[in-house]
Amino acid sequence: MATNALESWIAGIRSAWGPLSSEVVAGCRRHLEDLLEAPATEEWLSALHREAPASKELYRDPTHGFVLLAHTEYAGLYRPPHDHGRGWVIYAMQQGEIEMGSYARIENPGGGAQLVKRDSTRLRPGQVRVYLPGDIHDTRCVKGPALLFRFTERDLKREDKEEHRVTRYVERNGAWTGAAP
Repeated sequence: MATNALESWIAGIRSAWGPLSSEVVAGCRRHLEDLLEAPATEEWLSALHREAPASKELYRDPTHGFVLLAHTEYAGLYRPPHDHGRGWVIYAMQQGEIEMGSYARIENPGGGAQLVKRDSTRLRPGQVRVYLPGDIHDTRCVKGPALLFRFTERDLKREDKEEHRVTRYVERNGAWTGAAP
């Protein structure tokens, strides 16, 4: 039986888990929204506020492989456009504000590619944002310190470092351009 919001979240995600579908994403989103309502007095959450870790793994499911991380970011921290390879991710804001831009990758007639920015959204406390495989986005902390949870359906470090499936983009002559994974 769950004794705190994090343990309830784990049980909820495990019960909603399955292959990528609208229902699975909606269930995971709902459970993350519930997690954002955890009382600040719960030890695991008060420790995150005290310690303010740049990155901390809160849970890794031994059966299904999904991971929940907590990140503390300070105003001005920018993460350039990237995708998460085959993985899908849900960001959930606990404190602060993060601006998230979304992009489309456009192939140029002469080869190569560049990004076109679609929009920008501010993620505020209590809000979540889903990125599916192939979605390209950037993040900028606009009000910090920000505490956000990042739920990933697989180990993204492995996706990036071992399988080289994560793509990061670089700015050249004022435009974001394609970069090798």
